Amino acid sequence: QHLRARRPIRRSRHATQKLGHILNAVSIRERPASVEDRAVPGHWEGDLLCGANNSHIVTLVERRSRYVMLAKVPNRTSKTVVDALIKQARRLPNELYKSLTWDRGGELAEHQRFTMATDIAVYFCDPQSPWQRGSNENTNGLLRQYFPKGLDLAPFSQAELNKVARQLNERPRETLDFQTPAERFNET
Repeated sequence: QHLRARRPIRRSRHATQKLGHILNAVSIRERPASVEDRAVPGHWEGDLLCGANNSHIVTLVERRSRYVMLAKVPNRTSKTVVDALIKQARRLPNELYKSLTWDRGGELAEHQRFTMATDIAVYFCDPQSPWQRGSNENTNGLLRQYFPKGLDLAPFSQAELNKVARQLNERPRETLDFQTPAERFNET
């Protein structure tokens, strides 16, 4: 009775949020087995690289070749992220873009619109399980060499992002028997 809000107990404002709740999300556990062994190209992992002043870059990594694509987005709303993903998907032939695995971030809440526009299946990781998208997490670590934490990403143009992606794609990787992601991607 002495509390200003007249509630019986105090609650954290974060306690009522449903973190990781995306409507009609398809779990990573329902992903085809062919995605896991990396034998078939065209399965991508995606994430949002965040910078200072609410600036963001969409990162996409192909699981088999580790090929990287980057897209500049003005904000992290689902509409702008999905629009950027649709644009990136249309740059590739259909056989090189079969599925996308994302974390539980709200920026992909409109995943069904993406699937309808591109015919690409979207799978979501378990909440707080970033290791389920290992290729993307590793690539984001490499990208932090170019875009350190706390850096404002807004001044970078799409052309500059394409240059960074090209440098990563032309970098030999031990996991690819010292081939570059571009060489492995072009084999497919």
